[in-house]
Amino acid sequence: MFRAFLRLGVTSFGGPVAHLGFFRDDLVARRRWVDERTYGELVALGQFLPGPASSQVGFALGLGRAGSRGALAAWVAFTLPSALLMVAFAYGAAAVQTTVGAGVVTGLKVVAVAVVAHAVQGMARTLTPDARRASIAVAAALLVLLVPGPVAQVSAIVLGALAGLLWCRSDDASPPPSLGITVSRRTGALALALFTGLLVALPLAAGLTGSRLLDVADGVYRAGALVFGGGHVVLPLLQAEAVGGGWVSAEQFLAGYGAAQALPGPLFAFAAYLGALALPGAAGLLGALVALVAVFLPGFLVLVGVLPFWAAVRTRPAAQSGLRGANAAVVGVLAAALYDPVFVTAVTDGATFGLALLCFVLLTAWRTPPWGVVLVGAAGGVLLGVL
Repeated sequence: MFRAFLRLGVTSFGGPVAHLGFFRDDLVARRRWVDERTYGELVALGQFLPGPASSQVGFALGLGRAGSRGALAAWVAFTLPSALLMVAFAYGAAAVQTTVGAGVVTGLKVVAVAVVAHAVQGMARTLTPDARRASIAVAAALLVLLVPGPVAQVSAIVLGALAGLLWCRSDDASPPPSLGITVSRRTGALALALFTGLLVALPLAAGLTGSRLLDVADGVYRAGALVFGGGHVVLPLLQAEAVGGGWVSAEQFLAGYGAAQALPGPLFAFAAYLGALALPGAAGLLGALVALVAVFLPGFLVLVGVLPFWAAVRTRPAAQSGLRGANAAVVGVLAAALYDPVFVTAVTDGATFGLALLCFVLLTAWRTPPWGVVLVGAAGGVLLGVL
């Protein structure tokens, strides 16, 4: 589990939507750890719950395959590369921007286009096999494109589930495959209680003690608990806490955000950069660790809290119909994200479009592993930058 997710943590560029594409290519299509329906269900849950969607999906996959140790291994391995690089950047170890560096970033953005397109293609084949579910996917995509923001994404999945209840009852009523995740209701209830308790206790503790470390933990935990939609959505909340709280300057915040765009793995690892700068000297390492745990913890607690109760209702016919609609909506949400921000950010001219097509063909026709496509895309971006 650690080895698989460490490779994903090193090669998964492009943000949460692209991460889900990398996960599907490696864990669903190649390793066959879960089937397409189960993966789509986990993606829907991750999109619906607060927290980093791609990391929640990875955490759930680790939990289902290897228990709590597997979940911890999946999170640590996927997050470690970007977190270490962000801490290094905080201590001044970032490389100076060059033409080569800018070209690599361009190429990695293009790779994200190919990966997300491949994921949408594969998920659409399984999760939207008929006209009704294809229509739900299109409607979800239109909603997200016309009403940008995380609220639209959650609304699209909820409306997709409602449409599934109305439209998809005549589909095959075979029970869904087991999630393979065993979490007791007692554990789920404790996780939800801890999630709520920390929201209340951390600001009180920070206010009573005046501790900068607890202040960082409180601000970052609250940002992770209140965000829907993952990486980029958490940044305004983190900016309010970090810049408004005096941890970093506005210039330091923007410099770290720019560096985070070029790194693989979850954008939530940006919190490690803020924690490292919030405390002076070597204490910044502790600040980075606390901030990193605090930003991910609420999303994982909510996920663990919801899973046992979801498992109790997911096999009912009505829930299955709703799931079909929700999974179809997930395809639409991913398709919308493929256009904006992935495509419009990465493809700026004919040359980058051609590189995106090359990467897509490598993934689909030549079945090149994602890490190989990353290397090709990075090299292509450097070549385009030089030319």
